[in-house]
Amino acid sequence: MFGIVRPCSHRLGEGLKTQWMAHLCGLCLALRGDHGQFARVVTNYDGLIISVLTEAQAERSVAWRRTAGPCPLRGMRTASVAQGEGARLAAAVSLVLASAKVRDHVVDGDGLLARRPVAAAARRVAGKWGREGASTGADVGFDTAVLLDAVERQEGIEALAGPGTSLLTVTEPTETATAAAFAHTAVLAGRPGNAEPLAEAGRLFGRLAHLLDAVEDRVADAEAGAWNPITALGTSRAEARRLADDALHGIRLALAEVRFTDAKLAHFLLVHELERSVARAFGTTSCGHAPHEVSGASGHEVTAYDGSHGSGAYGSGGSGSYGGGANHGAGNHRGDAYGGGDHGSGNYGGGNHGGSGDWSGGEPPKPRRGFWAGCAVAIGLCCTCRLCCAKEYEGPWSRKKREGACRDCDCDCCDCCSCCD
Repeated sequence: MFGIVRPCSHRLGEGLKTQWMAHLCGLCLALRGDHGQFARVVTNYDGLIISVLTEAQAERSVAWRRTAGPCPLRGMRTASVAQGEGARLAAAVSLVLASAKVRDHVVDGDGLLARRPVAAAARRVAGKWGREGASTGADVGFDTAVLLDAVERQEGIEALAGPGTSLLTVTEPTETATAAAFAHTAVLAGRPGNAEPLAEAGRLFGRLAHLLDAVEDRVADAEAGAWNPITALGTSRAEARRLADDALHGIRLALAEVRFTDAKLAHFLLVHELERSVARAFGTTSCGHAPHEVSGASGHEVTAYDGSHGSGAYGSGGSGSYGGGANHGAGNHRGDAYGGGDHGSGNYGGGNHGGSGDWSGGEPPKPRRGFWAGCAVAIGLCCTCRLCCAKEYEGPWSRKKREGACRDCDCDCCDCCSCCD
């Protein structure tokens, strides 16, 4: 399981948690039903948003749900799960992007993939996933060529990018791909008028996904010698945060223009949980500030934070929001606050990766696992129910700390808006 939107059950509440799990299980079972058991390893939290958006726009129907059999991740209980074109579109997108990611790991020779027999097997798996994802996409009227084109263009853009290149130039292929997937949910739901605002929301979601992934992997990429857009372009923390906050604000505005049948879960994931994802990536907190009520998507009253994370205010048009040029921490990690000092010098003072040198430090991350090692760990996490029930577990590939989807939580500092009650 991976993704930038990772809601905790105590914030979802019982009703939204049931819906969220229905879409997560629906995506997993759609992958198994169309592509076999092994395809379930590409189940991801962000992919299920496609299924959520499709159902949120459609008229209520019993055809959107079915009862699934017992599963270890549900404690061997049955459950009502999402089905239909939304789940299949989510499965197609997940497969095609996972196929591209495997091919990228093969080209880079990561971990076990540096060995020819393993690389050859991975290529066959990637090719199979790519073909099957395209087939499922065609079944629901979605041309996955836009996803493959984005992946191919990404490599060329990264090869030409350097200091002075806009970060938005590098995120553009991801934005284009997610915009197409989000917009197609309107077609599946029979709401063609929603396609334009959903494309805008998807474009900004893709920007956030790319940006937050780069922020979270910055130190690990530096240690592994891997290309990271923020490091390579010399982007400052303040600028990266500004772009993230602008994207958050744009998604909120775009969703306000969408006609939903039931917006609660979609609004919760794409507004509240994205705010927390940004806070988590930048090492800040999003639930310790007093909320206030504002009008949100589809006329619901929603919670907006007061913008007091730093010197600016959220939604201020992009400049200086959530702290402008504030330095979130005194030390720089292994010398790489994107800049300043000597990488690998054995201290946590300044490194020399380029940039403004205003990134905060922290504990050194564990090295990422290779693709196949991560798959083995993911299977173990599934079989032991840790993905679902553990209070905290280690991500199978990234080795970052994750929260179990159904874990109990006694946090008393979280809030939500009346839209999500």
